[in-house]
Amino acid sequence: MIVLSCDFDLATAPWSSCTVSLRTKLIAAGVQIRRKKMLEATPPLLLPFPPAVYKLSACFRQDLGWVVVTQSDYQALKALKHEFVDSRGIFKSWNDSGVGACSGWAGIKCVNGQVIAIQLPWKGLGGRISEKIGQLQALRRLSLHDNVLVGPVPTSLGFLPNLRGVYLFNNRLSGSIPPSIGNCLLLQTLDLSNNQLIGIIPPSLANSSRLYRLNLSYNGISGPIPLQSLALHHNFLSGNIPASLSKLTMLEELNLSQNQIKGNIPEELGNLSRLKSIDLSNNAINGSFPESLSKLSSLVTINLENNYLDGQIPESIDQLRNLSILDLSNNKFQGQIPGVIANITSITFLDLSENNLTGEIPISLLCGYSSSTPCPAPGPGNNLPSPSQGAPKHHHRKLSTKDIILIAAGALLVVLLILCCVLLCCLIRRKASSKAKTAKAGGLASTTRGAKPVPAAGPEIVESGTDTGGKLVHFDGPFVFTADDLLCATAEIMGKSTYGTCYKATLEDNNQVAVKRLREKITKAQKEFELEVSELGKIRHPNILALRAYYLGPKGEKLLVYDYMPNGSLASFLHARGPETIVPWPTRMTIAIGITQGLCYLHNEENIVHGNLTSSNILLDGHNNPKIADVGLSRLMTSTASTNVIATAGTMGYRAPEFSKLKNASTKTDVFSLGVIILELLTGKSPSEATDGLDLPQWVASIVKEEWTNEVFDVELMRDASNIGDELLNTLKLALHCVDPSPAARPEAQQVLQKLEEIIKPEPGGDVSTAPVSGDDGAAPPPAS
Repeated sequence: MIVLSCDFDLATAPWSSCTVSLRTKLIAAGVQIRRKKMLEATPPLLLPFPPAVYKLSACFRQDLGWVVVTQSDYQALKALKHEFVDSRGIFKSWNDSGVGACSGWAGIKCVNGQVIAIQLPWKGLGGRISEKIGQLQALRRLSLHDNVLVGPVPTSLGFLPNLRGVYLFNNRLSGSIPPSIGNCLLLQTLDLSNNQLIGIIPPSLANSSRLYRLNLSYNGISGPIPLQSLALHHNFLSGNIPASLSKLTMLEELNLSQNQIKGNIPEELGNLSRLKSIDLSNNAINGSFPESLSKLSSLVTINLENNYLDGQIPESIDQLRNLSILDLSNNKFQGQIPGVIANITSITFLDLSENNLTGEIPISLLCGYSSSTPCPAPGPGNNLPSPSQGAPKHHHRKLSTKDIILIAAGALLVVLLILCCVLLCCLIRRKASSKAKTAKAGGLASTTRGAKPVPAAGPEIVESGTDTGGKLVHFDGPFVFTADDLLCATAEIMGKSTYGTCYKATLEDNNQVAVKRLREKITKAQKEFELEVSELGKIRHPNILALRAYYLGPKGEKLLVYDYMPNGSLASFLHARGPETIVPWPTRMTIAIGITQGLCYLHNEENIVHGNLTSSNILLDGHNNPKIADVGLSRLMTSTASTNVIATAGTMGYRAPEFSKLKNASTKTDVFSLGVIILELLTGKSPSEATDGLDLPQWVASIVKEEWTNEVFDVELMRDASNIGDELLNTLKLALHCVDPSPAARPEAQQVLQKLEEIIKPEPGGDVSTAPVSGDDGAAPPPAS
């Protein structure tokens, strides 16, 4: 007899018309329904249920409050529990009944009574993974990483047709990778890293055509790698070419071009018997041409251009009877051009230019292998043209020394005339300005070039004019200048935006300021403009770019003068730096906190919504302290122009989703932009570059959902993951909170600041940054119990 235990009295409980029929069928199937209290003395046998029990409809399960798992899946889960060593009591919820497996068992997710996911990371589980796991035919995700599991990877995983993700990293699994894994045609992620696996990588993995993440690092795997193409071109790889590449015995294509690789070409590459193409161009490789490459009879392409290779081209090169393209240009090869090259009848392209070679180029290569075309007599030192030269060059008469001198003198004279005109113009304007100053009784004493402003409790406002009718208004600053100083300063364009063009202006005394020339058609009328800009000139905060002055020209020109930030924008700091420039985590965190402090000041003290917060609007001073730029500029614009500026902010990936309907900026839209910038600091990725059609917040969320949190972070940060792991994960969690699609779910800037300060604040007795970066769904590892 089979007894079904329930927490309520089914005799008095309400039943739907649907479940009345099922209840009748259940009783007919031999299942006795009793109230739980009646069974406490003698626990009943609950499983296995007859097949009728496993066909309960959704309405019956809803009335009873549980979901019945299939008999096969229950037996598999029971076997898993039996093999695991549970030191923390995780399996207390895994009772002897399968009734609540799909709703109350820890780490189990089901659909229609079938297990689709087992997620039990960081649980301290020991023991083995039972082969019975192969009975979970609907299983899609197996996540048991960061435990102490031993034994082999179950062969039966290969019998799971719906398996998409296997996360078994950071355990103590041993043995070899079962070839049956290749039967999982839907497999997308396989992470077995940091275990004790041995043997070879099974070639059957190639059958998993959807596999896009494979991590087998930190194991004892040996043997050949079933890799046919290795393309790492256009990166910043440095160091030497590892001789261990010769172990890739299946390799057919090797492309390491456009990097910063140094050293010699390893002779061991001659062991790659299947190699058809090798491209090491545009590096800093030195040494000689390896004779071992001549043994690679399958080679069709050799491109070694633009390196520092020297020595002679080996005579054995004629053994490459399938060679079609040979490019050795722009190196330091010397000696005779090997005549045996003519024996390579398959060659269609040869470039030996920009070397120190001598001798004759084989006639058969110059004219082709047809005897019908007459050939010019080759001379010593001939080199073939590069591919870009294509057709034969036309010869022109060389310029004589006299011609060159005349051309240079004429060009110099033109330049001198232009310089004289510019200097004369500035001198005339300065002389007129000086006379105007003298006529005023000390009126501009405080604005004399190089003079320091008088200290005051708030920004000091000083006005001056020009002979052309313009008006310059100073607020305060480390130095002052006249309108003529500003207009005669040398200017360099730093960038353009919807508001206007920004210049770096160098004054006569070599002081530098940033000048933003606003577009005239989008700004407010002069009177209203001056009222608004005067308020902006009073804003002072360490993380807000200070407005030092503004200029109104006679023809409607409007210039804003700011402090010049030598380190440029955060966008260029992160995305336009060289590979040798490292941005450590403390610097990134300091920048994030500084931006948040500035945003808090704007929201809480000035009641200003930025509306266009991007990494391009975050400028860095000489110590990489962040300054929020373009503060309040929307107040200087007409309402139509201001709306357009906010709308275009979304093109760079910083716009909150509600903009598409509301068309208005708010503190919550600023927080969304702040969250994107924090993600930018964490990932090193620019929000303007969509990945697989996803913007930066969507891409990060998708990676976290797939349990590849490590892949989110910038590679530079992962080098110190063992020390800053908790800070990275907590900051990521905070950033995702900021970019929540719902404005109501986002925190205020003040809450973000408080959380950032908590993240970097060390706990008593130690540093919080001790956990490695690894996680499920972006969550940090739970504390050990």
